[in-house]
Amino acid sequence: MCGICGYVGKQNITLEQLKVMNDTMYHRGPNDSGEEIYVMPQGYQVGFAQRRLSILDLSYLGHQPMHSENKRISVVYNGEIYNFQELKEKLSDYPFQSNCDTEVIIAAYLKWGIDCIKRFNGMFAIALYDRETQEIYLVRDRIGKKPLYYWKHEDGIVFASELKPIMACPGFPKNIRKEVLSRYLFQQYINAPESIFQDVYKVEPGGIVCFRFGEIKTWKYWDIKEVYHKQSANPVKSYEEAKENLKELLKKSVAARMIADVPLGSFLSGGYDSSLVTAIAQEHSDTPVKTFSIGFHEKKYNEAGYAKAVADYLGTNHTEMYIDEQEMFDLVDSIPQYYDEPFADSSQIATMLVSKLAREHVTVALSGDGGDEFFCGYNIYENVKQAQQLDKLGALVHGICHLPGFQQAKLEEKLPFKVRVIAGNREKESQTQFGAGNYLIKAKAMVKECDNPVPIHYLIESAYGVNNWQIRRMLVDMDTYLPGDILCKVDRASMKYSLEARCPILDTDVMEYSYRIPHAFKYAKGDKKHILKDIAYDYIPKELLERPKVGFGVPLDKWLRGPLKEQLLDYSSYDYLKKQDIFDASYTSDMIQSYIKTGDAGPATGANYSKLSWSFFVFQQWYQYYCNKKWE
Repeated sequence: MCGICGYVGKQNITLEQLKVMNDTMYHRGPNDSGEEIYVMPQGYQVGFAQRRLSILDLSYLGHQPMHSENKRISVVYNGEIYNFQELKEKLSDYPFQSNCDTEVIIAAYLKWGIDCIKRFNGMFAIALYDRETQEIYLVRDRIGKKPLYYWKHEDGIVFASELKPIMACPGFPKNIRKEVLSRYLFQQYINAPESIFQDVYKVEPGGIVCFRFGEIKTWKYWDIKEVYHKQSANPVKSYEEAKENLKELLKKSVAARMIADVPLGSFLSGGYDSSLVTAIAQEHSDTPVKTFSIGFHEKKYNEAGYAKAVADYLGTNHTEMYIDEQEMFDLVDSIPQYYDEPFADSSQIATMLVSKLAREHVTVALSGDGGDEFFCGYNIYENVKQAQQLDKLGALVHGICHLPGFQQAKLEEKLPFKVRVIAGNREKESQTQFGAGNYLIKAKAMVKECDNPVPIHYLIESAYGVNNWQIRRMLVDMDTYLPGDILCKVDRASMKYSLEARCPILDTDVMEYSYRIPHAFKYAKGDKKHILKDIAYDYIPKELLERPKVGFGVPLDKWLRGPLKEQLLDYSSYDYLKKQDIFDASYTSDMIQSYIKTGDAGPATGANYSKLSWSFFVFQQWYQYYCNKKWE
């Protein structure tokens, strides 16, 4: 696990400047660093740099940038290739010098070319320079576990695991891309390929970017739509067969992720996914697995007791830490430093806290991420099913409300909230992404008008070719929410403390096999995540796991209208917004002031908008940190 950065172009970036860029990611790799510059033809040059968190082969043989024996290939890389030993056996003709997976990437490329990526099972962000073809490749893993940004400019590109090295690059203009802001305010994250800056993009999950003498090509080697249709065309007909095969794949996946030359443990919330991953890890371990959970003194948020009960049953070496509201609040100021693109999912705070706890004992932690998206676990999937059942009625209500002569506003006011939502849900390209229309209206109105704004919802649903709304929404979430929010949250929170997080459920074989499992095995008579739960019950008694999902909540309304109130008022003052020239100064200032007065008390004007206000606050906090002052 590391951080990488570099550039290719005609600009004159010195080795010292490259080192400054690289060192902005010290937290991602405190064990080692390397920076090198190579001369290309036609006046171009390439700079590669990496900060290393040593996990495999802790010796200097794992140092990066790493080169092939014949010096044709140079690589910097962040992540883990879990099947590297298996690949190494197939590459026995290469004179390996180390026992790390980076060298396997080089050997695989020399034998199979860039298509070698399709053979890698892991999480990775790779930059590779081929001196024979003079091509530079940027590659991201299939589901987007590892981040990779790149800035396209007149002379070339600058790339990095985070935005900080790009911002530290000489000449970077920091021009805000206003077109994405309304979507950010609503979704609370910015999904690939967009970023917060103009001309800066994220390599998409499963994507490749190739640069050669000013020409850039992009394509996907793994696409959820294509893989889903290919796999689902060959469904597993037997439930028992599906369960047994999935169980074996999960066991193989967990075992592969327990290979490390440093201490390893597991996050344990007491829910199905983390409990199942931990149970399988304990099955593969000769000693008690180290497990970690955090507890909250507020009973409605606290799941620590459930986690401890599971830990006691499995016999893990469990550590829990109870935290109070002040400890959560103290992390607010660090959000922009480590989430160096605006990111407002407030569960990032709990993730940072449990990562900090785990890092005191281990360097690698297993997590249960991906179970909800791939096996139908979120409550929204229940709502989506109901919405599809009521869609025809919603269309009828919508039609009546828009008949000539009807007083539309008065009629809609009398309809129940859920009916209004279903009736207004007429956009076919985002039909599973319905929600309160007022939030959409306000998110759009807060941002100054600009050309070609990015739609707030993802207008992509017809491309999936799936009639079942539940399945379609799961696929949408795999393409957007999972990589853009969940995996981004975990990556930045864990790397804040130089901790590597590994997700067995997001193993390539597990993901692809999940598409062969009939949806009825995942959502069985209202039981979400049915087959995954069934496997968990093979390890842990049902009574320890079966309970309502608690979730984690930050008291945003209390904070924004309490200790953060003055800061929020400063960020939203008319004069500040007018000078900033990003938001609609009059509308946003009035909205925030109205919210502060009324809070989340009811449906009146300004109420129930702590989520939008928090997104706005986090953006302004980020802007203040990176764009309003010099930072180091």
